[in-house]
Amino acid sequence: MNNAVLSKQETEFYRENGYLLHKKQLFGPEKMKELSDIFEEQWEQVGRKLNSELDTPHFRDERLMKFLLSDEVLDLVEPIIGPNIGLWSSHFICKEPLVGKQTPWHEDSAYWNGRLSRFDKIVTVWLAIDRSTQENGCMRVIPGTHANGFSEYGEVDGSQNIFSTEIKKVDHDKAVYFELEPGECSLHDSRIIHGAAPNTSEFRRCGYTMRYFATDAKVVADKNANHKIWLARGVDLAGSPFVNV
Repeated sequence: MNNAVLSKQETEFYRENGYLLHKKQLFGPEKMKELSDIFEEQWEQVGRKLNSELDTPHFRDERLMKFLLSDEVLDLVEPIIGPNIGLWSSHFICKEPLVGKQTPWHEDSAYWNGRLSRFDKIVTVWLAIDRSTQENGCMRVIPGTHANGFSEYGEVDGSQNIFSTEIKKVDHDKAVYFELEPGECSLHDSRIIHGAAPNTSEFRRCGYTMRYFATDAKVVADKNANHKIWLARGVDLAGSPFVNV
């Protein structure tokens, strides 16, 4: 890492709270437009709706590796999880105007339980492609919950929610809302409780999630069929099945 993108205070804030808002442009204007154009192309291909096909889009479109393995992103991630970085996944998340469903309270790590040996150094960079506000269902987190372990889940109405389950006990009053301008990003720990309200506004809300893990975590090969990971920076410490090692 040539220059520390995050200050010591920002890094400490992240470790204590499990999240950080990076209210700066992650990419230059031309590079950001290129990424936005890729999203628009992929969104068109799936009928301009939220669709599971928007998960791990870099498996199908190698143009995204330019962004996922970029110094702009990895220099942001390294102060959080260290110099040995694996690319875990990416995801275009789009909530259409007026009909975008709620994202129930959840922990990312709960959906990956058993697929990695540990979850304490996995970070998601959530890059805003559209303006993200409370009105159009921006992401929200419960600070400090990344240290609580796995939560208890219950079933919810699948017609109104992106997932069919939700964490049962959440103190909504403690929620912090991630309002971002296009090109700005947030970072959050895979274990933190987070979610998003439905998009009841007339404005679309789209973001690109880029997820990374410290390579001292082992990716369990037989629990990750057809899932591909890349060594983004540094060395493989746990012997995970990277496609580029």
